[in-house]
Amino acid sequence: MRKITHTYQDPLELIWIAAAKQMGITIRRDSTVFASWDGKGVLTIGSPETLDADDSLAQMVLHECCHALVEGPPALQKPDWGLDITDSLQRVREHACLRLQAALADQYGLREFLGSTTSLRTYYDQLPENPLAPTDEDPAVEIALPGWQRATTGPWAAALDQALKLTAEIAQLLKQSNSAPEGSLWTTAKVLD
Repeated sequence: MRKITHTYQDPLELIWIAAAKQMGITIRRDSTVFASWDGKGVLTIGSPETLDADDSLAQMVLHECCHALVEGPPALQKPDWGLDITDSLQRVREHACLRLQAALADQYGLREFLGSTTSLRTYYDQLPENPLAPTDEDPAVEIALPGWQRATTGPWAAALDQALKLTAEIAQLLKQSNSAPEGSLWTTAKVLD
């Protein structure tokens, strides 16, 4: 009988788990939740079979990090960043998170690849080219801007940037080699020069 000493892991998952670790976040998978932050350093993401076919651990981690960045440092100590997704008054905070997610992904041509999941995708897909451009029409922009500052200059900036960059490099390799078949989420990544 052959002794197995190594296990295969998806490279994209390894990248985002390592980024989360650099940010002080431990990733756990559990089929009984979609996504949940415990306020003590553990982010639980649903197991692959419980997520949509176009969801990835990378996209889920990015989204949850955007929640933390929008809500600010005090949210790290609160379950689910202090948000109640059933409260319609907090919908604007979800929209701010989505705007930040799009802006971060745009830097590497990954907006569609790392897009939002569930029914929130409709809002996400309708965001303008610059999701953080000032507007009087959506108060989410103003709420998202401090999150952008934290994401690009705060303690998580390097880890997020590296994870996005490595994700884009994988996408570029797949595009250059024509390895991603039609219908693959990888084909949605835009290779930037």
